[in-house]
Amino acid sequence: MPDAATYFDPLRRKDVAATPEERVRQWFICQLSGPGAVPVHMMMSEVQMKSAGRTRRADIVVYSSSGDAVAVVECKRPDVEIDASVAEQALRYHGVLGVNYIFLTNGNNTYIYRKSGDGFENVRSFPTYKEMCRQCQ
Repeated sequence: MPDAATYFDPLRRKDVAATPEERVRQWFICQLSGPGAVPVHMMMSEVQMKSAGRTRRADIVVYSSSGDAVAVVECKRPDVEIDASVAEQALRYHGVLGVNYIFLTNGNNTYIYRKSGDGFENVRSFPTYKEMCRQCQ
């Protein structure tokens, strides 16, 4: 039986420490796979990449059926404010991955942005997987 201080991460297929940020990540995986209709096998958590000579890890990345990254999610603990530094972190991931959508969440507040021209625009409703992938076609 798993330790009560862990969560089972369906993306990494293993038990992970039950930290406040991990609780937010697991909740958001449920949001993506539920209302967002993202197939679990089209998401990865703790995705490692190089940016500006440093190794970084995106909390969640959503992929299209062709393998292109279409969305990145930056999760923070509930007590961390979603501010410009959090947005800048997600934009660094976008610089590497070239995603269409950026999600920023602390479990209390979630902000969604869609690629528009040379920047991103705020999106008021949670996009479905089909909508996230539409720009890939």
